[in-house]
Amino acid sequence: MNLRRTFIAAAAAIAGLGLPFAAAAQTVLKAADVHPAGYPNVVAMENLGKKLEAASNGRYKLQMFPGGVLGAEKEVVEQTQVGAVQIARISLGVLGPVVPDVNVFNMPFVFRNEAHMRKVIDGPIGDELLKKISDSPAKLVALGWMDSGSRSLYTKTPVRKMEDLKGQKIRVMGNPLFRDMMNAMGGNAVSMGHTEVFSALQTGVVDGAENNPPTLFASNQYTAGIKYYTQTNHLIIPEIFVMSKVTWDKMPPADQALLKKFAREAQMEQRALWDKSVADYSAKLKAAGIEWIEIDNKPFYDATAPVRAKYGADYADLIKRINDVK
Repeated sequence: MNLRRTFIAAAAAIAGLGLPFAAAAQTVLKAADVHPAGYPNVVAMENLGKKLEAASNGRYKLQMFPGGVLGAEKEVVEQTQVGAVQIARISLGVLGPVVPDVNVFNMPFVFRNEAHMRKVIDGPIGDELLKKISDSPAKLVALGWMDSGSRSLYTKTPVRKMEDLKGQKIRVMGNPLFRDMMNAMGGNAVSMGHTEVFSALQTGVVDGAENNPPTLFASNQYTAGIKYYTQTNHLIIPEIFVMSKVTWDKMPPADQALLKKFAREAQMEQRALWDKSVADYSAKLKAAGIEWIEIDNKPFYDATAPVRAKYGADYADLIKRINDVK
């Protein structure tokens, strides 16, 4: 009885201090991204964390680790799978082996434009792929999509038509699909890591590369002899943010629903931030003397048809559904 009275007295003392009885421990969610602080993806994730903390009365707190401080993307994915990292923004490449359908988004010109891509990921197809990832053996729960823009060519000499690309050494990501794509477009594909591109441009190992305006500016690659940005828009590849299934399974259903709600809001918020960053960085590149070249990209589309046929053979139905989205 004495023990019971002591317990009650302690509870009353806590209440008198205005502290919650048996105060719930705060769960810190570590979130990782290889992009730097201030990047649209990072800002959207930080804002998601603020909303979750407020809505849960502080039971959850998101701690953001930008700039690759927790490792490269592959390392972060591995940490997320075991629950050492709770949330990560990742590219689709690492998910292809476990959910092959996502490889469709890596194909050239599978989307007509960014508006088309956004309708696809915001609709039933996007939701189905999120579910497939969550149901896969990857030990990841797919929370939402993020925009990474359109990838176009940037070169030292102008590319105004497909013939101008002939013989030019162009850096691409290390994937056979992307090498086949660039070679089909008339260039000479050279695979290398992103961090190697600047010196490769400086030394003439490559004559150009392909990416979006924010990356071209933020990486300083535009200062390594680049003079032209040709809007081929050959790749429009969305990215994804995921949660560790280890952490997800420990969350009450109500908290899971709350997180999903804020994830959808983050998907839309990141998009608005992305569009602003593209406009801002494009203006900076033009001010630095980079010439913007608008072209008819149909010849590039036609030339890459064999690539879509080769890599899309197993996903013909999905590609048709994507194409049917208006």
